Amino acid sequence: MCTAVARICRLASVAATALVFTIFVFMSCQSVVAQTADPGLLAEINQIKAVDNHSHPPKIVGSGEKDDDFDALPCDPLEPTAPNLMGRSDNPRRILAAWKALWDYKYNDMAAPHVQELLQTKERIKQREGENYPNWVLGHLGIESELANRVALGRGLTAPHFRWVPFDDALLLPLNNSLLAAETPDRKFFYGREEMLLKRYAKDLNVAATPATLELYLSQVVTPTLERQKKAGAVAIKFEAAYLRSLDFEPAALEDAARVYSKFIAGGIPPKADYFRLQDYVFRYIAREAGRLALPVHIHSGVGCGGYFKLRDADPALLESVFDDVSLRNTNFVLLHGGSGPFTKETAFLLMKPNVYADYSEQTWLLSTRRLSDVVRDFLEWYPEKTLFGTDLFPGAGELDWEEVGWMTSQNAREALAIALTGMINDGEITRPRALELARMVLRENAQKLYGWEVREQGNNLR
Repeated sequence: MCTAVARICRLASVAATALVFTIFVFMSCQSVVAQTADPGLLAEINQIKAVDNHSHPPKIVGSGEKDDDFDALPCDPLEPTAPNLMGRSDNPRRILAAWKALWDYKYNDMAAPHVQELLQTKERIKQREGENYPNWVLGHLGIESELANRVALGRGLTAPHFRWVPFDDALLLPLNNSLLAAETPDRKFFYGREEMLLKRYAKDLNVAATPATLELYLSQVVTPTLERQKKAGAVAIKFEAAYLRSLDFEPAALEDAARVYSKFIAGGIPPKADYFRLQDYVFRYIAREAGRLALPVHIHSGVGCGGYFKLRDADPALLESVFDDVSLRNTNFVLLHGGSGPFTKETAFLLMKPNVYADYSEQTWLLSTRRLSDVVRDFLEWYPEKTLFGTDLFPGAGELDWEEVGWMTSQNAREALAIALTGMINDGEITRPRALELARMVLRENAQKLYGWEVREQGNNLR
């Protein structure tokens, strides 16, 4: 009897082990499948003409001319920091693919004579296309329209292919900024840039001196600047505030903000807490005005450049009181980069707010497609209608310039989207037709609706 029982127990143990092994193999296979995109689905996604929610394209420049408007706070002058693994050029696979797609590069190496030939091809196409060259590039990136984050657009960057998103952090900084600028070497440079930009905005408005009261500053500088930007074609406004301070723009009373402004506008250095109170009020004022003008507010979130960047200041959850402000419910906010780094989970939750959206730009060159697909899938499983495609392409130099960066980031973004949707199909969450519907939403239709453009079939210009 005992022997029979023992035999049965051993058989049961073997069966259980086999079952566990089978489940493990099944789950492992599912995991492998989820790490690659369905080829047919990816091919269809690659055919969708996209709206790029975030980019920094350069304008066409003449001989000896410099483009200093591609970012209000450029990173190049900062103390150099090493790029992460995905941002390094020692793995040529993506670079070679970009060269072949853009310039019909015939080689599988990066030998100096071959690269020189590539540069000659690029220059020949630039000369042939003239001011149409930026449009030619977008066509090869599969991008129909691109939101260009620039101080001003410039030659070759014209609607409908390039849509302007100006920077408005400078409007938060009417007082003496020396105390805030002294916090890090990076902020010293950035605050200097913002002071120059505020002077530029005032000059554009023919405002010779900073107004004496906060009410006059808002009515003579802030609102006219926003209205001027709207009239000049802006489709949104941009804040890079996390490079300058924390994103916790808390509620502030007009009386308190006006008191700080009046006390220090004529001179003196405001204490940090007082200056932030003023900035908090002005930020929310700008956000309300942006809502009135139907200008979504773009906000940098997540990791940033520079060895002194303060990551905790860029947590999008710090903006929750802004999103919950009843007076701002007519203003749409876009979390650029989707809280890249440690804040993507917070971003996914924040999409629950009726006026909050997010793109996954920047992560397109920081993360592998597999890791990026995890972020994209998280966003899609929360609110797919709030998720936006973005590249965060930016100027480079020579053989690795904005064209190549744009191609690589666009391909990474599409492939990650395809991997995320493939996994959702495999897990029975969505059907294949629904996957294509979601792809069109992320790549173009969500942006079209957000910015008030007529949703049209791809291939046609946006109105």
